Amino acid sequence: MPVIRFLREGRDVECYPGENLRDVALRENIELYGLKGQLGNCGGCGQCITCFVDVVGSDADAPLTARTAVEDSKLRRRPESWRLACQALVEQSVIVLTRPQVRLADLDKKKVAARTAALPVGPTAWPVTESEDEAEEGSEQETADDAPATPSDEG
Repeated sequence: MPVIRFLREGRDVECYPGENLRDVALRENIELYGLKGQLGNCGGCGQCITCFVDVVGSDADAPLTARTAVEDSKLRRRPESWRLACQALVEQSVIVLTRPQVRLADLDKKKVAARTAALPVGPTAWPVTESEDEAEEGSEQETADDAPATPSDEG
């Protein structure tokens, strides 16, 4: 299962195949946006281009889904390795640099170190929390108890 290595933040985050890169970053409190994006972003529709990231590696499309038409249009003057996090779905483990337009000290060294360190194996199943299971069981019991009486029930 995929692991996203956020280079700037120095964190490895587990996710599931097909998860949206922006959603994973926001869920894990990764600072995806610069000041402009914090003040106003499109909420993941691909219109504001404030959530772009740099996919570190030789083949930018391998770990993520292919670029969308929105990305091709909005990122036409940006490097090929840049993607909109809101449009990219994670398919394989990937190394990502958030806010690539902002300078990062020793970026080249950090990229080399990130590429040489093996990405950890991610989760193998979707998480199931006990509260969800208990809530479902409780609602099923309530539904059966709260059902209206039928003529056969009275007999």
